[in-house]
Amino acid sequence: MVIRPIVILFVLCANPALLQGQKLPGPTVRRTDLVEHTDRVWQNGDLSTVRLDQYLKDTSRYQVVKIESKFPAFSWVLNDDRRGVSQKSYRIIVASDLKNIENNKGDVWDSKVVVSAKSTAVSYRGPALKPGHVYYWKVRVSTSRGGQSSYSKYNSFVTGSHLKDYATPFYPLQKKQQLPVVIKQPAVHYYLADFGKDAFGQLQLILESDKGGDSVTVELGEALDSSGWIHSRPGGTIRYAKYKIGLQRGRHTYPIKFKSDKRNTGVAAIKMPAYIGEVLPFRYVAISNYIKVVSKRDIMRTMVHYHFNEQASLFTSSDSILNKIWDLCKHTMQATSFAGIYVDGDRERIPYEADAFINQLSHYAVDNEYSLARRSHEYLLTHATWPTEWILQSVLMAWNDYQYTGDARSMEKYYTDLKAKLLVPLAREDGLISSRTGKQDKSLMEAIYFNGKQIRDIVDWPTSETDGFVFSDINTVVNAYHYHALVLMERMARTLGKKADADSLGRRAGLVKKTFQEKLFDPSTGLVVDGEGTNHSSLHANMFALAFDLVPAEKLSRVLDFIRSRGKACSVYGAQFLMDAVYKAGADDYALALLTATGERSWYNMLREGATMAMEAWGNKFKPNQDWNHAWGAVPANIIMSKLVGIECTKAGFEEVNIKPQLADLSFITARFPTIKGDILIDIKNDPGNYQMKVDIPVNTRANIYLPKKYLGKTVFLNGKRTPITERDNACFIGNIGSGHYSIKVLSEFP
Repeated sequence: MVIRPIVILFVLCANPALLQGQKLPGPTVRRTDLVEHTDRVWQNGDLSTVRLDQYLKDTSRYQVVKIESKFPAFSWVLNDDRRGVSQKSYRIIVASDLKNIENNKGDVWDSKVVVSAKSTAVSYRGPALKPGHVYYWKVRVSTSRGGQSSYSKYNSFVTGSHLKDYATPFYPLQKKQQLPVVIKQPAVHYYLADFGKDAFGQLQLILESDKGGDSVTVELGEALDSSGWIHSRPGGTIRYAKYKIGLQRGRHTYPIKFKSDKRNTGVAAIKMPAYIGEVLPFRYVAISNYIKVVSKRDIMRTMVHYHFNEQASLFTSSDSILNKIWDLCKHTMQATSFAGIYVDGDRERIPYEADAFINQLSHYAVDNEYSLARRSHEYLLTHATWPTEWILQSVLMAWNDYQYTGDARSMEKYYTDLKAKLLVPLAREDGLISSRTGKQDKSLMEAIYFNGKQIRDIVDWPTSETDGFVFSDINTVVNAYHYHALVLMERMARTLGKKADADSLGRRAGLVKKTFQEKLFDPSTGLVVDGEGTNHSSLHANMFALAFDLVPAEKLSRVLDFIRSRGKACSVYGAQFLMDAVYKAGADDYALALLTATGERSWYNMLREGATMAMEAWGNKFKPNQDWNHAWGAVPANIIMSKLVGIECTKAGFEEVNIKPQLADLSFITARFPTIKGDILIDIKNDPGNYQMKVDIPVNTRANIYLPKKYLGKTVFLNGKRTPITERDNACFIGNIGSGHYSIKVLSEFP
């Protein structure tokens, strides 16, 4: 009789949520209009200690995230490692001052208790916010497993001066001080500093002179020549610069003011803001004609970039080449964000849809930051570029934005503009579109925000990378894009409650698919041809058709065999859709071979040639004017996470995901994938005789878990209990599971 109460007390203490009134930890990673750090104030790129209320007294000296919406949306992450936990309700309070928020008083708005599992893009429904004010908010939740959380810590934000019903906020550009990894002295009075990785930044030196009046030469570059010196003529748009500095007597700091380049500061280029100044991509710094000793602390690179959490993602595997390629691509995402909008590298610094599409996907794979992708996408909606396919990609970006954020406001605001990007006025009666049949007119150009005379088909870039593609009036690649955009636009219409539009779009998509399959396949080979009037089949025609679900099941094996036969007969841009197609067909062995290849047409070749950001092309020989800082070359970042690790969102805002690893012969992987709901953690030991997977699913996310098809009929244990598996989507389906930590084991024989 004495023992029983002690046991009961132990059980209750071990499960605090079972105690009535016991508070669970408050939500974390709180975002206002998708931006997490709205409370921070920067001064010329450096984080300051100034508060938002102080900023409002002197806005000219500082930079902040400005919330431009009268009715912002709030998001948060729940931390609870119990299995199957989901949010049951929330309560948000918004206050006008610090005292009220600290006393849990929502004098601006109190949502009261709302029974809902929604934790992303929860709309503020109080009075319209006022411009130029600081606001504070916090949230508390209850969960399906009982208990109510304490209030979260408060978040503060400042509103802009001209508020709209909805507008995308963004971070100011930021600076990070970096010292060289190593300094060498290959010659007398000559020092060579290596920062380890290329980055866009600025440079300052600490130099000393006994008398003054002497000068030193400073060189900066992205590449070394065969002798190990900074390459002064690296070719293409690989950067090199040279400056002379006159020294004063004594020891002084000398900031190098970089000259602007006419090519990348033109009318269409994204300019560097005045509070940052001009930047240059460089890895190496050489100082010559200097008689003193140079230490690492004498050379400082100030890297300029958009907000980036280097710890947000993780990937490592049993393949050292794959790990290096991941590192290359992850660094590229941070380093190429220097302009605050996705641009095409340093040669032009112009946003293009094709660059932004790949940049968006790869950025999502390495960091749970969404404002840069959204800002870039919305910019391109009204600054269309000339390739037909790239205009269609705006629809793809809009859908990705919604899937990864769960926030429909952007696609709702720009819905009409997105429909125009479908290019339906270019269609024939059978649904297929053409840019070459005289249907381009002024009204179309205005609707898609294109300032030129006409748009043109591109297929791939540079044009030498099209695998002999035969251009015709009806272009297969263009129409594959058109079909895919129609499918996604139908989904957006249904999401926004536009049923009539959705039905119409669905019918048009069905017509395009039927016509495509009737007219753009060669009946004698079973392959996709490049277009009407030709029997030529390129890699591009077949990989885009497969990637966008236009290949009938009975033709799949023949198309895949053809794709295998062509290798990487495409550019680094085209490789996005090649990898999508190969993984979609379940050919993970070939996909891994493409990712880890070491030939000239490989991501490894970029590293071998000396780049530490992704190149614009496979190597210098493939594009004479290429640059070494082009994010569209960082395809593996998104492919590794979404296809190899196999994490793909199936319900917007990561309410549901598929986890379907395709590891081929990798013996292990470890990955951390950041989502707006929290991190998904995966650890797999890929031993055919003892396959083991550990996975962590964040709260408010459900996951469909798959294993390779070869394990059908094997004994599978889920958290130590034998569990049935079924065949689904060409794999072993374990089931749909909620949040928490899970351990899965596959044994060849029951022990």
